Amino acid sequence: MEEKKYKLLIVDDEEDLCEILQFNLEGEGFDTDVAYSAEEALKKDIKSFNLIILDVMMGQMSGFKLAEKIRKEMHLTIPIIFVTAKNTENDMLTGFNLGGDDYITKPFSVKEVIVRVKAIIKRSKKQDTISQSSIYVDDMELNFEKRSLQIKNKEVQLTKKEFEILALLLKSKGRIFSREEIFNNVWDDSTIVTDRTIDVHITRLRKKLGKYGKNIRSKPGYGYTFEI
Repeated sequence: MEEKKYKLLIVDDEEDLCEILQFNLEGEGFDTDVAYSAEEALKKDIKSFNLIILDVMMGQMSGFKLAEKIRKEMHLTIPIIFVTAKNTENDMLTGFNLGGDDYITKPFSVKEVIVRVKAIIKRSKKQDTISQSSIYVDDMELNFEKRSLQIKNKEVQLTKKEFEILALLLKSKGRIFSREEIFNNVWDDSTIVTDRTIDVHITRLRKKLGKYGKNIRSKPGYGYTFEI
């Protein structure tokens, strides 16, 4: 592990499971905290954590409801791994549409959780090294100060919405954003935007990106992501 300790929050009403996860993750060098309910988790400084392992089925407030609060009310992009005993496509879709980064079904091996946590943290560490003013992908540069995009040192003209969509996807490369999340991050609440509107913006953006257009992937039923 790097010198920096990444903080994880485990939210699950099974105390024994929390203890096992906490012990093993701390053994891997992570700094972990535990909450035995969504309500208890909300009393913590959520924004201070680098990743949340979140059980779906809990007491009064479900993990899905907590995730919705984190994304829509707190406007936080902290990676979330959903953990659940339910293994249905609808639940997985719900998890990803709420901004989940991964989905693990019980029973699971602790090693599997560790591998998935490390994969997401590794992605986050790459983002931490990105310049505050620009994001680079090979010979493509998205500059936030100039609000510009350059490919092979040639400027590519983007509309304001195209720039903001690309910035959203690049800041969290590999994460799937639902159309609703794209809307919430790019448009204001007073604007009426349909799924088709977002799809059209993505199509235009792909064309302008040239060879990098294929990096914007559509995940049917989930949303869009920028993959390297």
